[in-house]
Amino acid sequence: MIIDFHCHAFAKKISEKAVAFLENYYGIMAEKRRGDLKDALTIETTAGVDYFVLLVAATKPEQVIPANNWVVDVKKLGANELSLLSGLPRTAQPIIFGTIHPYYKDNQNELQRLRAEGIKGIKIHPEFQGFGLDDPKMYPLYEAFGEDLILLTHVGDKNPHPDNPSTPLKLKKVLRNFPRLRVVAAHLGGYHFWNDTLTELAGRDLYFDLSSTLKYIDPVLLKEIINRHGTEKLLFGSDYPIGDPAAELQLLEEMSIFTSSQFEAVAGLNAQRLLAIG
Repeated sequence: MIIDFHCHAFAKKISEKAVAFLENYYGIMAEKRRGDLKDALTIETTAGVDYFVLLVAATKPEQVIPANNWVVDVKKLGANELSLLSGLPRTAQPIIFGTIHPYYKDNQNELQRLRAEGIKGIKIHPEFQGFGLDDPKMYPLYEAFGEDLILLTHVGDKNPHPDNPSTPLKLKKVLRNFPRLRVVAAHLGGYHFWNDTLTELAGRDLYFDLSSTLKYIDPVLLKEIINRHGTEKLLFGSDYPIGDPAAELQLLEEMSIFTSSQFEAVAGLNAQRLLAIG
């Protein structure tokens, strides 16, 4: 089983603008990957992915409800409808995560609504949403996640600096204050902050996804982090549409850093367990 734990997709009317923003911000081209649901289904399926975690993030408070309404609608699509949309006989199945925003006025009720809809987790992005990961104003929200909702947070930035809104050190503070919080730290715990991932997060009780990591990290440092953290809480992630699932899977295999059983765990079995996929 292969599960892509980090896939962004957008409603058709905003997908082109959203992809252009990501390309401009990170300086990485999406190479004609469009970022809409049809394209995500096609790309993930042809890569051999069985499930992918579909992520949205409201960059403004007023985007919370429209974004969550869209992913709830996607969740209601059956296998036949997804196949018709993609034009393929079978498709990878989306696992839906919702979004909140620290300045949205009714996050608590929105979390309850998402729970009622069967949403498994929430994606946050401190840089794009304008808050510090360890800001105390976020603490009521972290508490509200309880032990059922998964928190997937972006960590790191293209220009690493200690004052960055999300850093491994800031995430460590959150983990200390909320030890029951189920956390997935994107980009191996800190995009371009991987030395800090090693010292501050590796070995702690959280998951790392590997999105936007394998192309950029020093292989020696990667092995150090994996040796300290173990493979049981590593998750494959492509960062579609900026990343290509097929290329990322190939890169993961070619690095030859896992045994066959470890590769199977990282590629999908760890995520299957975390997401409680039967």
